[in-house]
Amino acid sequence: MSDITIPTIALTVQPGDRVFDAESGLTLLEALRRAGVLTHACDGGAGCTDACHVFVTEGRKSLSKTTREENERLDAIVGVGAKSRLACRAVLGDQPVTVEMPSFA
Repeated sequence: MSDITIPTIALTVQPGDRVFDAESGLTLLEALRRAGVLTHACDGGAGCTDACHVFVTEGRKSLSKTTREENERLDAIVGVGAKSRLACRAVLGDQPVTVEMPSFA
């Protein structure tokens, strides 16, 4: 039996101020799936683009850096802003994160 503890962070989902414990090191996509917030069928490969689009309103610096590929995918999505990320590409760090789900999601 292992005593390894996986650190968790508070993941707040807007609208609704729903707060979930999410494991550090997971992608936002996987954390949102485990919380029952995002249920679309996606392989996490950034192929479906807009289905994984979220706005990170707090804790953005705690996430993994945006890659060139992610930026290119975001450029193809309508309604993207400075706080946009693809949930399948953003990896949770060690600080709380707040995301806003687009109204069209």
